[in-house]
Amino acid sequence: MASSTLLIAVIVSAGLVLLSGPFFIPELHKLKFGQSIRTEGPKSHQAKSGTPTMGGIMIIMAITIATLCAAPLNTEIVLALFVMLGHFVIGFIDDYIKVVMKRNLGLKARQKLLGQILMAVVVTYFGVHNLGLRTDLWIPFGGNVDLGFLYYILIFFVLVGTTNAVNLTDGLDGLAAGTVAVASLAYLFVCLSFGKADLAVFCAAVTAACIAFLRFNAHPAKVFMGDTGSLALGGALAAVAILTKTEVLLILIGGVFVIEALSVIIQVISFQTRGKRVFLMSPIHHHFELKGWSENKVVGVFWSVGILFSLLALSILKFS
Repeated sequence: MASSTLLIAVIVSAGLVLLSGPFFIPELHKLKFGQSIRTEGPKSHQAKSGTPTMGGIMIIMAITIATLCAAPLNTEIVLALFVMLGHFVIGFIDDYIKVVMKRNLGLKARQKLLGQILMAVVVTYFGVHNLGLRTDLWIPFGGNVDLGFLYYILIFFVLVGTTNAVNLTDGLDGLAAGTVAVASLAYLFVCLSFGKADLAVFCAAVTAACIAFLRFNAHPAKVFMGDTGSLALGGALAAVAILTKTEVLLILIGGVFVIEALSVIIQVISFQTRGKRVFLMSPIHHHFELKGWSENKVVGVFWSVGILFSLLALSILKFS
């Protein structure tokens, strides 16, 4: 694959986000699509109340157009876009209910789950029938293990786990956008190493859109991506992991997301069983804020941890 193809995806994706921001963000203000801030959260966050959300529309629009411009519309690209756009719709509805209809809880858990089950069913069906997606799981340094029917259940957990973990990470200015950019860049190299050039283009578009979004989302944020963006980006990462058969590697590449999700699980289990909290607040990025870290410091450290995890994952891939 010519490097020019990747360059086209990067330029189109980043360019669309940078050009649309100055027009789109004022429209969100006019529509009063402002984010409501939890009162139990860090007090410094109350100043963010009213900051427009649903900025993920810019990101996902840019990724979709850039991918269609630079990659052929084959089954892998269609599936990757389907998973991303499917979760985009779920996130958009969730944000719309919370922001426009003023129902803070948004979609019910079972409604989100139903949508994610649909994503898993479609990916499984087309993956098996059109791509010959095997049921084996690649284990670093251990070869492949055939899971049989259990692999289809794994696809569901990868989709649900990744989308919700990225969603949980979207709690500080620039945190989710930066960590997704790092993870998708790592997956660009994974795709190239497996000869999946078209998926590499998709990853390039994701990386470029997230980096460009930081122009408006870095502290102090002018716009938030909302569930519209975070669920879709989580879906994009999950789709690439499934299509490259590197679901295990996703645990490392998405290490920050795993830590964020585990902090919530640990906090809930500890409080329900012992009546005690392990962290000052979960997800864990809020714990460090309440410990006195500045928002920029938390984001910078988490980005760095994401880079280290990705480098470790790529090293394992190289020597496996």
